[in-house]
Amino acid sequence: MTVLAIVFWVCAGLLLYTHLGYGMLLALLARLRRGPSWPALELAGAPAVSVIVAAYAEERVIADRVANLRQLEYPAERLEVVVCCDGSPDGTATRARQAGADVVLELPRGGKIRAQDAGVGRARHELVAFSDANVLWEPDALRALVAPFALAEVGYVCGDVRFVNDRGSNQEGLYWRYEMALRALESRVRSVTGGNGAIYATRKEAYLVVDPIMGHDLSFPFNMVKRGWRAVYAPAARASEKMVPTIEGEFARKRRMMSHGWPIVLRGGMLSPRGYDPLYALMIFSHRLLRYASPFLHLIALASSVALLGHGWAYGIVVALQLAILAAALIAPALPSRPLLIARYYVLTTASLAAGLWDWLRHGTSAGWEPAEGTR
Repeated sequence: MTVLAIVFWVCAGLLLYTHLGYGMLLALLARLRRGPSWPALELAGAPAVSVIVAAYAEERVIADRVANLRQLEYPAERLEVVVCCDGSPDGTATRARQAGADVVLELPRGGKIRAQDAGVGRARHELVAFSDANVLWEPDALRALVAPFALAEVGYVCGDVRFVNDRGSNQEGLYWRYEMALRALESRVRSVTGGNGAIYATRKEAYLVVDPIMGHDLSFPFNMVKRGWRAVYAPAARASEKMVPTIEGEFARKRRMMSHGWPIVLRGGMLSPRGYDPLYALMIFSHRLLRYASPFLHLIALASSVALLGHGWAYGIVVALQLAILAAALIAPALPSRPLLIARYYVLTTASLAAGLWDWLRHGTSAGWEPAEGTR
């Protein structure tokens, strides 16, 4: 076998593993390992929690966000609502106060992370939960979110977010259901490798102050593990969020997210094995590093399979398959059938990983953020 053939088969194998094989491996490990379990939380013994909402230009939705938190099935005297306005140019702060937030911080523009840091600094309680301004929690979400903290080793908990109002072309819901299934298995086997901004919580003593361009979703779970904590997923802690309506909008959103994600991977500590046990190191490699490397693996696999045409029927099939996916992605706007839209979603979201890296390397990443188009 030539070096070129080895390169092709390695890249093709890694792509198949990260997208399919990793989930199968987790399912097998989950059968062999008993994951952590915690009792349902009784409201009479519910711990005090501060819920922190970082907001920029959210006057259209912030009142609903505060009202939703006030309506949770949780003792009102043990729930503090903190809204951190990150230099909002509109009436976000006023509407948050009118809606009943306990604390409203009007901060200079410093980005979401610094607004959250300020919120933690003002929070009265030892458990701090976080949410985006355009999210709604189900009535028992907070109760389910804080229940795992009954285990002393748990430092971080993320909940389940569902995307709604997906009447456009975006196919994110299909991917996200698979991602949530992987997260549930990771939580059972060891710890999750990523979270989400819609619903998560941590202990104050475990909270990390990170670089303002590095979001909590990716930087918190692996850093918790490095520091001896467990990062778990609570599927009963459910939230809903309005989906970006189009695939092109999803590409832009993920591109922006990865301009914040690549600094975490390359200089934020994720690559360092210090603090990882072998199992969690394998999970980081499989779910994060290989996933983020997938656009480059695709390009190498395509180039090497084209170069190997005539050296075996398998290479011709692979080239034809890859070109068919690209063609389907190009045709999808004119002929929006579901299979073509899924192909377009996969191509653009995979490309967004490389585009986010390009953006960060070319001009850095701003700590500030704008609400994604169509999500408010």
